[in-house]
Amino acid sequence: MKQLGGYLFFFGVGSIVLNFLNMEFRILSWIDSWGVTVGWLIRIGLALVGGILWFFGNKSEKPTGA
Repeated sequence: MKQLGGYLFFFGVGSIVLNFLNMEFRILSWIDSWGVTVGWLIRIGLALVGGILWFFGNKSEKPTGA
């Protein structure tokens, strides 16, 4: 869960920053199709949910490949 949370947080915050530069991740190009307000809610939601999952992720998870 911690890794998924990290990805969601990265894409949420990255989308917010890129939006100020009039750019967007290709995978998230659909976000503003329902309007600007909904797009911002999705971006903020991604960052919040990702941060919560990352912070409260299972502390006993061990990195794979070791």
